[in-house]
Amino acid sequence: MAITAAQVKELRDKTGAGMLDCKNALTASDGDMEKAVDWLREKGIAKSIKKASRIAAEGLSKVIVDGNKACLVEINSETDFVAKNEQFLELVDKTNRTILNSSVKTNEEALALPVDGKTLNDLFIEATATIGEKIVLRRFAIVEKSDNEVFGSYIHMGGKISTLCVVEGGDEALAKDMAMQIASMAPSYVSSADMPADVVAHEKEIQTEIVKNDPSFAGKPDKVIEGAIAGKVSKSLKEMCLVDQEYFKDPGQKVAAVLKNANATVKCFVRYLVGEGIEKREENFAEEVAKQMAQ
Repeated sequence: MAITAAQVKELRDKTGAGMLDCKNALTASDGDMEKAVDWLREKGIAKSIKKASRIAAEGLSKVIVDGNKACLVEINSETDFVAKNEQFLELVDKTNRTILNSSVKTNEEALALPVDGKTLNDLFIEATATIGEKIVLRRFAIVEKSDNEVFGSYIHMGGKISTLCVVEGGDEALAKDMAMQIASMAPSYVSSADMPADVVAHEKEIQTEIVKNDPSFAGKPDKVIEGAIAGKVSKSLKEMCLVDQEYFKDPGQKVAAVLKNANATVKCFVRYLVGEGIEKREENFAEEVAKQMAQ
């Protein structure tokens, strides 16, 4: 029977196996999804199936630079222990290098990249099966610069936070400082000029509600309330912008002043905090160890 792309995708989502393996499994199983899953497990391709529903919110991020091109990746695991595993560390490096040497734009494209006669996705499946935890590529960023620009990169706490920025005009020391600033102060934008209008509008809505619910503004003239809202919005938005932040090496200066003194400009940046935005499942430590021992 003819195997549809939708069936292949469903099996891939369920097992994490490669597209070709999923198609072969469905063909061998006459399109029966459960039998196809068994086929993959029997072949040792889908040993990681039972781990697919687990939450992978730990892991590492890492940045590598090669000439005018750099790549930052975040690879997640279930527990922090895995971050010290040699196979996991090798997977992080191999993933970073493989993506750096490509022009992929999505995780799906990245996982399909060839590596040592396999695909990157195959390596993740093997790591999950061998290490015993769900291992996933969460995100990556490929950044390129021109010859007159400088990369700044910083890896904090062994990879819990990694940052990469492009600086025009400054030197490597300044670029490194900017990367450290981004790691420590977590800006969202370089400046207000990069901030989308909907972000500004949303912040205004939030601050308006805060002021409305503040008893100290009860009965105050509209002009006073409007001024308070504007002030709060301005303060909050500045905290989101790199150039408006206090410089971590000298809180008496703004980042904008440091850059101006160096005749430099931050063109762009990327900041990865491992597990950011992922809802983590709270589990008892003893229970978690017992689960790992039972596998």
